[in-house]
Amino acid sequence: MVLARDPDTITKLGVVGGGQMGQGIAQVAAQAGIDVILVDATQALAEGAVGKLTKTLDRLVERGKLDAEQRDAIVARLRPAGSHEALADREFVIEAAPEKEALKLDLFEKLGAVLGPEAILASNTSSISITKLAAASGRPDRVVGMHFMNPVPLMKLVEIVRGLPTSDATYKTTVGLAQRFGKTTIGARDIPGFIVNRVLIPLLNEACYALYEGLGSASDIDTGVKLGLNHPMGPLELADLIGLDTVLAIAGVLHHELGDDKYRPCPLLRQHVAAGWLGRKTGRGFYQYDPTGNKLS
Repeated sequence: MVLARDPDTITKLGVVGGGQMGQGIAQVAAQAGIDVILVDATQALAEGAVGKLTKTLDRLVERGKLDAEQRDAIVARLRPAGSHEALADREFVIEAAPEKEALKLDLFEKLGAVLGPEAILASNTSSISITKLAAASGRPDRVVGMHFMNPVPLMKLVEIVRGLPTSDATYKTTVGLAQRFGKTTIGARDIPGFIVNRVLIPLLNEACYALYEGLGSASDIDTGVKLGLNHPMGPLELADLIGLDTVLAIAGVLHHELGDDKYRPCPLLRQHVAAGWLGRKTGRGFYQYDPTGNKLS
């Protein structure tokens, strides 16, 4: 029987994907005192991701949420890399690439070949089968789902998803690592959407249909949900925050895998993605945003 590793002994972590989620995961890991290599498709992209993360930390210092010494310590633990080979010595790697199954399967095959035999490989996927990713990795017992919420530094929840071959030791170590990051964990079965997105995506998609069918303006729909259902954000502004391409990808997986038309992506959502209106990250989605991500009136 393989014993679970004490997560407090993990000192070398890798993050694959330098987007919003990857940057957030790298931040919470570095804040927990772990050395982090952030890998993207090229060295320039990886350096850009670390640069954006550094600016985020600078803003926290300006707001008094972090002192300069803490910021400097976090930045010192971050290293960009443009190749998976840079992760060869990592003890734990979290994949946070775009929500595309073929891309993730390819990544897991490559990462499984690069990492040491004892390393754990986690995916931040929102909907793709952990069991499939595990099979591609060549180390199925050491693959697990670790689904963070957006924005990672602020949201307290992490879903831990066990694939069919995930070992008890891998699962326990992953739970402990998430808790080291200051997160609350829940266990989810390896079924499309897991728990959170199985509930969330139909809400976001239905809000898209409400806008598509002219039930109200985007602002009216969001205000109705916030004040009528006591949600902190409206579904359309939340979709913009997540990224409309990501929402569409998850809805597509749910619709394809579960075969239920209640998950069928709204045509308006498809149109926005086709237009490149992906939400805050592109400056336009259901709303328009300034370069710092603030919603324009």
